[in-house]
Amino acid sequence: MTATVRIQREPFDVATEAAKITRGRTDAGAVVTFTGICRGDENGQPIAALTLEHYPGMAEAEIERHVAEATVRWPLIGVTVIHRYGRIVPGEDIMMVVTVSSHRAAAFAAADFLMDYLKTRAPFWKQVEKADGKIWVEAKAADDEAAGRWTSTGKHQAAE
Repeated sequence: MTATVRIQREPFDVATEAAKITRGRTDAGAVVTFTGICRGDENGQPIAALTLEHYPGMAEAEIERHVAEATVRWPLIGVTVIHRYGRIVPGEDIMMVVTVSSHRAAAFAAADFLMDYLKTRAPFWKQVEKADGKIWVEAKAADDEAAGRWTSTGKHQAAE
């Protein structure tokens, strides 16, 4: 199983990363990619940019921990998680998850799991830049509820 976790300031290329994780493999039957993109509005108001900050070392370790959990839950062949930090303007990629498995159900479930946990558990802080100033974004209960479905006490478990 190949796992890559990177936190970087620079943009990434989704197609290149997906090709890299599957190159030379004949056991891959499914590749799921998700890319989070900076929207041009936050709560209906235009934004100029997002600034993402993270705790170096801790952020990578936390993401790696969730990648390891995903590989225990689902029969994955490969996983790539890339998350950017710094100032990101609307239309630019923020993060990506690539999961590879022999079957699509595992690839989709693992990607969904990782996205929920990146949104709620990875140590990133988001500041929104608007015309009238900058504000730090608070955690959302809806995101925590979505991540809660992956716990044994959550409303529903993902199909394995």
